[in-house]
Amino acid sequence: QVQLVESGGDLVQPGGSLRLSCAASGFTFDNYGVAWFRQAPGKERQAVAYITSSGTNTYYASSVKGRFTISKDNAKNTAYRQMNSLKPEDTAVYYCAARPRRPGELWEFEHSYDYWGQGTQVTVSS
Repeated sequence: QVQLVESGGDLVQPGGSLRLSCAASGFTFDNYGVAWFRQAPGKERQAVAYITSSGTNTYYASSVKGRFTISKDNAKNTAYRQMNSLKPEDTAVYYCAARPRRPGELWEFEHSYDYWGQGTQVTVSS
C-alpha cells in the first residue's frame, strides 16, 4: 500500500521555524523525486519546492527561496522541509507529493505526481 504521511505542522509565530516531514512507504522511494505544495484558504495549490530522486538537485518557488530548504533521506524513506523566517502568508495546508523521473515535465506541474500525502496544517500567526 502506497503512503505518504506528512507531519510537523503547527501554529508558529512570525519569524519562527518549523520542520515538516514526509514519510513514504509502499514504493521505491529512491527512484522518486519529492515536491512540497501548499494551499491557502481560497487559493489554488502552489508548488513551493522540489528535490530530485537522488537528492542532488533542489528547486524552489521564488516566494520561499532562501527561507525554505528541502532535503531527502533515502535510507529513512523520508523527505523534509525546513522552513525559517515564517510569514503569515505562509499559512496553508502543506502536501508532499512524489513522482518518478520525468524529463521535460516541470516540477511545478501537480498532475506530474503519482502519490500525494494527506496534508499538514501550518499556521503563522501572533
